[in-house]
Amino acid sequence: MKRIFLIAIATITTIIFWISFSQDTVDDLPGDFKEMAFYRNENNTGPIIRKYVVSISDTLWQEMEQYGQMMPYTKYGTTTVFFFLQGSDMPKSINPDFPSFDVQYQSSCIGKFNRNATGLSSFTRYPILSQAY
Repeated sequence: MKRIFLIAIATITTIIFWISFSQDTVDDLPGDFKEMAFYRNENNTGPIIRKYVVSISDTLWQEMEQYGQMMPYTKYGTTTVFFFLQGSDMPKSINPDFPSFDVQYQSSCIGKFNRNATGLSSFTRYPILSQAY
């Protein structure tokens, strides 16, 4: 009986580790995503704000949204990812305030993923056209 119990515990532990370490990451997505700029406020007691500028090799809309979903998120915080095509003009740094980067780069932004303080996420194609900044 004790042997069966130990085998069951070992099997369950192995399955848990296998599932934990075999999950997809942003590196598994097609599109050659590269993080070009990152901002995180230093507030660890209140809402945490994360902003990213990411380059991608093509307009892979579904993969951009998946990338955004995989980025870190903190309850009551926000996570925003701005996507730019590789080789296009893009910001080297990002600001905590609006606008997140210089207006000269807005026309190069092809996508924006946002997860708000309530956990709701949205993805906008060509956000400058829809004024989603």
